Amino acid sequence: MGIRKQLLVVKLGGSSATSPDLARWVRALEQARLPMVVVPGGGPFANTVRRYQSKLGFDDRAAHEMAILGMEQFGLALVSLSTRMVRARDRSEIDTAIEAGRIPVWLPRDVALTASDIAQDWTVTSDSLAAWLARRLSASDLCLIKQIDVPKGSDVEALVGAKIVDDMFGFHLAEAARVHVAGPGDLSAAGMRLAEGKVPGHLLARQPARLVAVAG
Repeated sequence: MGIRKQLLVVKLGGSSATSPDLARWVRALEQARLPMVVVPGGGPFANTVRRYQSKLGFDDRAAHEMAILGMEQFGLALVSLSTRMVRARDRSEIDTAIEAGRIPVWLPRDVALTASDIAQDWTVTSDSLAAWLARRLSASDLCLIKQIDVPKGSDVEALVGAKIVDDMFGFHLAEAARVHVAGPGDLSAAGMRLAEGKVPGHLLARQPARLVAVAG
């Protein structure tokens, strides 16, 4: 299947759950004209899993599933905070929501835990799952909303090296998809850009570039 025209996958970082910017990001996303799927991050919910893994001793496979449940917790919160967002567990529910003019929020547990190409450990976080979903949906664009501003000209390799995205992000990313990163500095214009059918933030470079100090 070729690239689906004008489909945007947005990964909304779970760290925004504790940010005063969360409501503004939700309002901005609701203005989108492009067909869009939101992938929730794990944020404080997944961080709780990390914190208790060493204390309780459960393995990485259990931690992976628990972190995905953390993504679902944040996803349910987003649906509650929005007038356009709805739950979606699989491609059929995603397509149905988009056709109805809604914004599907992907709850990944059922699909992600049965996909043979997704590692069941901490090498895969919500960033890689968003890239994986964008590839599965043949999305034209993937936007990562972070709580930091990444310098223009940054590339995937640099973001992996700086631990801004996880180790498997590049592996799951479709070569043809355009990848954007949006941070706090992009928030003020995000709603307007989405209303105009554009993607907030800036494109990642496809060629390796040295990542300079990140603000935030």
